[in-house]
Formats: sequence, structure tokens, C-alpha cells
Amino acid sequence: MKKFGIVSVLIMLLFAPLAACSGSGTITIGAQTYTETKILAHMYKDLIEQETDLSVEITPDMATSPIVLEGMQSGDIDMSTQFTGTAISSFTEIENPKDSAATLQQAKDFFSGDDFNFKFFDGLGYANTYAFTVREDIAEEYGLEKVSDLQGIASDFSAGFDTAWLERENDGYTAFVDTYGFEFGDTNPMEIGLVYDAVKKGEVDIVLAYSTDPRIVAYDLKILKDDKSFFPPYNAAPVVRNEVLDEYPEIADAIEPLIGSFDEETIGNLNGKVDLDGEEIEDVAKKYLEQQGLLE
Repeated sequence: MKKFGIVSVLIMLLFAPLAACSGSGTITIGAQTYTETKILAHMYKDLIEQETDLSVEITPDMATSPIVLEGMQSGDIDMSTQFTGTAISSFTEIENPKDSAATLQQAKDFFSGDDFNFKFFDGLGYANTYAFTVREDIAEEYGLEKVSDLQGIASDFSAGFDTAWLERENDGYTAFVDTYGFEFGDTNPMEIGLVYDAVKKGEVDIVLAYSTDPRIVAYDLKILKDDKSFFPPYNAAPVVRNEVLDEYPEIADAIEPLIGSFDEETIGNLNGKVDLDGEEIEDVAKKYLEQQGLLE
């Protein structure tokens, strides 16, 4: 028995360094409430787990982007998808709100500072912008093509808005009123996923939608042009804590194939598979990666 015990200890000592070198750890990806951030989170997960020894956990349905970013600051969240205009305006003013490239660079510079110490990657290739949206029958009745066409009649309209947008300072409702010079007669805060059914059913007259949501087309809704360029660029990009990248630099290589690889139509189609066709988010993510030859 003593001999067996000594051999066992020697075997453990021999293989312990190998186990340490295998270094499997766990990172957490945060995703907001809307579908595409959850699809992208599963894509990150699939690629990272395939290309590295890391395990990935996903925390979905986080209420707002600022909450996700605060979770990253505290170390509870390691990675997320952020949108340039939203991320910056949550903490400071956007310096060049009509320039997508400059806004992305501002996001990279701002979030790399000591207060955050995040790496804001290059964009995924698409932007998901806010868009004022009405039913086609209302657009025809009032001759609506652009947001300014609501001047003089907005007070008769009931509106459904993303709760987070109503509370935002730099690109939220108060700033919108200052820019366009009118208010809606009734504003209803609601979860972003509910605005589409609300306007379709006539419960509200106008909503603030996400441009990549497939229900805009499926529900025959019309986007009004933001003719005063109120909304800044909202280009999507992965964001990772630098502390995590320092420890696991292979994460950057794992997600590199996704950088610049999407457009709004592609993301809209992926969203539609979940929101309209009822497919599971993780299945949609996996099938897409397999179709692109990125997942074995």
C-alpha cells in the first residue's frame, strides 16, 4: 500500500504541471434584451470554446447597455456587444456624431482609459440605429416621410418608446425634443421587443424601433427619415475587458472572423429566424457559423 501511495503521488506531481498548462478558465458574456446581442453572444461562445480551452457562460436579458458596461467595470461581465453611439452617450458626449469612423475611434479611446480598461474592437460591419416607425396607413393618411413631417400633429400621437431611451440624456427623448421642437401627446415606456406589436395592433401610433428588427418589414411598418440627423452612429462591435485579454489573448483570434462580416440585412434575417420563425437563439448562431465554415 505504501508503494502504491508513493507511485500515485509521483503520477499526480508529474501531471499537475500539464493540468495547469491546459489552463481552462471561464469567461462571462453579457447580452442585452434584444435578439441580435444574444445571437452574437452565442457566436462568440461557440468560436471561443472551439478555438481555446475556455468555457463561456452567457448572462442574457441585461436591461440596458450601461448596465452591461457597469457589469464589465465590476468584473462580473467579461465581454459584450456594444453600439458606438449608445456606449459613448451613456457616459459622455459624442464628439463627431455624424462621423461613424470618428465615433468608433472615440469609443476605442474612451473605453481604453483607466476608468474602464476595455478593448473596443473594430466593428462587426453593421449599425443598428433607432428609427421612428409608423404603420403604412398612418403614413399615407398624414403624408409622413420624415420625422419633421410630425411637426404640428405629434401632440395628437401616442408613442411607444424603449424605456432606456426615454431616460438617456445625450440621445434620448429630452434631447430629441430640443432638436425637433415638438413632443408627442402620450409617451408609453415599454420593453423594446413589445413596441412592434403595440403599433401593429393600434395601441400606439408611432414607435421607436431598431433598424435591424425584421418585424418592421413583416408588419408592413414605415421608417421615417431622421432628417435632422439626430441619432449618432450605432455601429456594433465586440468589447472585452483588457484584463481578460491579457490573460487569454486567444479570445481576439477566436472572434476575428466576425469582424466586418455582417450587414444589416444579414443581422435582420438572423433576428427573423428567432423573432418570427421561433427558432432557438443558440441554434441560429450555430447554423450561421457552420454555413460560414467557421464552426466544425
